[in-house]
Amino acid sequence: MKMKAGCSQLKPAVLILVFNLCFYGSYQVTDLQVCELCSGAVLNGTEVGRFCSSSAGRIEGRCCLRNDNTSDPEHIIGLDLSNCSLTHVEDLQRASTALMIDLSLNPIVNISEAAFQGFIELNYMILPQDIFCPGGNTSWEKVEVKEGNRFCEGQKDTCNQTGQLSMNCPENSLCAPYGPSFFECSCADAYHGYKCLREGEFPLLQVFAPLGVSTFVISLLLWLTQRRKAEPL
Repeated sequence: MKMKAGCSQLKPAVLILVFNLCFYGSYQVTDLQVCELCSGAVLNGTEVGRFCSSSAGRIEGRCCLRNDNTSDPEHIIGLDLSNCSLTHVEDLQRASTALMIDLSLNPIVNISEAAFQGFIELNYMILPQDIFCPGGNTSWEKVEVKEGNRFCEGQKDTCNQTGQLSMNCPENSLCAPYGPSFFECSCADAYHGYKCLREGEFPLLQVFAPLGVSTFVISLLLWLTQRRKAEPL
């Protein structure tokens, strides 16, 4: 009997372990799908290849990954999608940590305005010469066209381009860059609510205590109802 009980307790644990392993594995594969958008691998003689070598990175398909033992081993620092026959660029969010992206030698006709939203670390891009830098020239320190390509270098801080705080965020809030020409606003300390108009700390207890109590009461009622239905007549 003890052995059976031990097995019955072990089975759920094993199932949970298997589920976690499968989920983590699928998450990693999904995270690196952007590296397989084009066949081949990053070449040493390319811009991304030289950057990866100087950064002591690791090549994975069309990506350069940060080569360290951190909790995020799949951290993308470079993405080379040059000469991939791309006509549209819409979703590269899996590479939002990239410092360098090469999209040259592609017949690109359109790049979504939100394609590089959240790319706060992006500092160098290579595009076909007919494609403008994300956010426009004013979003970059240096824009240069040469050898059929457009080079966008040094992403500017959208919140502080003129040496003053951005006027796009409401009063009592702070502005933070969120990719070329993008920004996000967050309430300053001691402010919260709609447009950060309420002063004082967020009332966690007043908000979540009634929610927790109501959830408990509803769960208890549902449990009692199901128990009554399950009791034999």
